[in-house]
Amino acid sequence: MLKVKDIMTEDLITVLPDAEIAQATKLILKKGINGVPVVDEMGSLVGILCQSDLIAQQKKLPVPSFFTILDGFVPLTSIKQLEREAQKIAATTVAHAMTPNPVTVRPETSVEDVAALMVGKNFHTLPVVDEGKLVGIVGKKDVLKTLMP
Repeated sequence: MLKVKDIMTEDLITVLPDAEIAQATKLILKKGINGVPVVDEMGSLVGILCQSDLIAQQKKLPVPSFFTILDGFVPLTSIKQLEREAQKIAATTVAHAMTPNPVTVRPETSVEDVAALMVGKNFHTLPVVDEGKLVGIVGKKDVLKTLMP
């Protein structure tokens, strides 16, 4: 049975949280990758920046909908969610656009489990962490390569 360690990319491309969005976007496009781990100065994983995070900047801010009940207004969109959307749209640094505390996998995780995560949660890129340290990254392309003889 194939494991993540058999297919992951170990030659990591990372960005710092204070990097500018334009620089991170250029890096992702130049390298032809879907996402990049975000690490702090110590090299610890703090987030992931994916193409979908960058595309979110092109969205319009959703206007919360309200309904009335007993003469009171009840929002259908949480304020916290609205704040996060606004932050992503207005992001100038990676820290504002990234997904913090990303879902990670371990080197011993099976490729089948990774595939299920990617399909079930719509993940394209998953950081690989071993004993708290970022050791690789696995993407949809890595999983697809396992289907080739």
